[in-house]
Amino acid sequence: MSTKNKKWYKVLDNRKTLPEGRVKTVTAGHQGICLTHYKGKFSALDNACPHQGGPLGEGSIENGMLRCPWHGWDFDPCNGQSPGGHDDSIKTFEVKEEGDAIYVGLEEEAPHEETISDVMIQTMVNWGVDTVFGMVGHSNLAVADAMRRQEEKGKLQFFGIRHEGAASFAASGYAKLTGKPAACFGIAGPGATNMYTGMWDAKVDRAPMLALSGQVNTQVIGTGAFQEVDLVNAFDSVSEFNHAVHLNSNHSELMSLAVKTALIKRDVVHLTFPDEVAFTKKPENSVAQTPENRITPFNISPPKEMTQQAVDLLKASKRPVIIVGHGARFQMESIIAYAESLDCPVITTFKGKGLIADNHPLGCGVLGRSGTPIASWFMNESDLLLVFGASFSNHTGITPKKPIIQVDFDPLALSKHHKVDVALWGEISETLTLLTAQTKGNTNTTNQRKEIADRWQYWKEEKESRLKDCGSALSSIAVFNAMNKVTPDNAVIAVDVGNNTYSFGRYFEPKNQSVLMSGYLGSIGFALPAAMGAWAAEGDKRPIWSVSGDAGLGQYLAEINTIVKYNMNIKHIVLNNSELGKISKEQRAAEVDVWQTSLTNPSFAQYAENCGALGIRVEKLEDLIPAMKKLNEHNGPALLEVITDVNLI
Repeated sequence: MSTKNKKWYKVLDNRKTLPEGRVKTVTAGHQGICLTHYKGKFSALDNACPHQGGPLGEGSIENGMLRCPWHGWDFDPCNGQSPGGHDDSIKTFEVKEEGDAIYVGLEEEAPHEETISDVMIQTMVNWGVDTVFGMVGHSNLAVADAMRRQEEKGKLQFFGIRHEGAASFAASGYAKLTGKPAACFGIAGPGATNMYTGMWDAKVDRAPMLALSGQVNTQVIGTGAFQEVDLVNAFDSVSEFNHAVHLNSNHSELMSLAVKTALIKRDVVHLTFPDEVAFTKKPENSVAQTPENRITPFNISPPKEMTQQAVDLLKASKRPVIIVGHGARFQMESIIAYAESLDCPVITTFKGKGLIADNHPLGCGVLGRSGTPIASWFMNESDLLLVFGASFSNHTGITPKKPIIQVDFDPLALSKHHKVDVALWGEISETLTLLTAQTKGNTNTTNQRKEIADRWQYWKEEKESRLKDCGSALSSIAVFNAMNKVTPDNAVIAVDVGNNTYSFGRYFEPKNQSVLMSGYLGSIGFALPAAMGAWAAEGDKRPIWSVSGDAGLGQYLAEINTIVKYNMNIKHIVLNNSELGKISKEQRAAEVDVWQTSLTNPSFAQYAENCGALGIRVEKLEDLIPAMKKLNEHNGPALLEVITDVNLI
């Protein structure tokens, strides 16, 4: 080996740690080395067996020969020659000893040559996708290496999770909060399929997401190779844009179209990288693209004739009510301003909880199965419903018996479940500008503020009586009553599914908090990973809380290790009643036996402590608020376990 431009790497601090007749895997720079100690001599061989890349450093020296641990092929442990005159000898490297240390000399590495993965990840970052949740593995190493380079430049943040399902839920939570896509990332086969549930969660809630998966080498696709899954077909139903990356693809354009589709369609997109493609040097003239002049503004105005119909209905209305869904979350300032001009109630869907504060003079809480009697009362007493960004799900229960003006960016969402009187296709901000200009000073609505205050008083008295009925037992009402007093006004709160979430809908009184949930999919386990996504989006700019039942936390319990690893300042509250309480309730409602809904749980607080977070366990009502205050004041990851009565919801 030439000594020109040679660099020496220390691979062993003390020669005594590798006894005579033994071998060991070491690394010099990026080169894997099989270090051998045989007949008093240290030798360095390429660690990859020439047959299938078996790790020779995990082999052994038998009868004077280095034996590959995979297939038993023999090589000379000093010079790497194959016995019998075969031409598959192993490359060797120069070794020197200085004191007790062992060094291996290598030629200086050539500068990195950009790969297909590099140009695609650079394009992704240029389009604003700078947050990735995932797990690195053998079939996505080139893509991960491209991400590492972007992270070193400060252009990307990567969070290594413990389960790819948490990665996709985190990306979904990030998108629901910000309106921008994050990426989830997994290997071929099980790593990719683990992301499937979170991808569906994002899709049905119209949250943009980019899913990136590794794939086995193209040459073995279709042969039943290890971890081979046809990921393009597997993800076809969940992905609006869904492609494998090929050697002759227009790589930067492929990534640009993927991110553009996620943004415009507010949907899930998926790209899968066969391993050999991901490692291939990029084509000579390939450059990363940017979104400059590639995406149109979204300020679409509704058709004039439909706008006029809406204006006529608003002018004639005495008791209008505004209903807002999750799709209206970025336009609430102008919506509330318009409601104030009409002195009319503002109701939210469950997914829209918190879009207007419960203590706002026009706020009426949540409508539907997870809601309050205030919201349903004003809807039933109205003479016109003005609906922004809501989907008209059965869970919400927007009545079709009232005149309805519906505003949505998606024409397919308009009149989707039943006919509405006026369907306004347009962005909410543009539509509101038109409605405000054409109705200002021309409406004659009743001021409903006094009625709203009265209805809130009735409901607060009802909640107080329910709380007292629980006695000294810990109920979900008590938990959310405590949260009303302790949770910071500007927090992001990710909630799960189950009785705990129904109770949150009824009893938590939002001020300026943002609420994240698995809306249409209703997937258990959403809360903690979604809080991770929220923290990645907000950092320490806003407090991040999450709430789940014991079953929900159990789905992704290991992610407490993740929030500790990255010091995510997340406060998680788990209502532990040792039962799938909602399922028991449904079994009773279906008039079948309660069966297989009991749970055996660890001490979640102790588990959090074992992971390095703060863990607090509460069993008495008088300890609840002090414990929650301690949770809130702690600087770092923290979990509050509340032992609740399953019958008190």
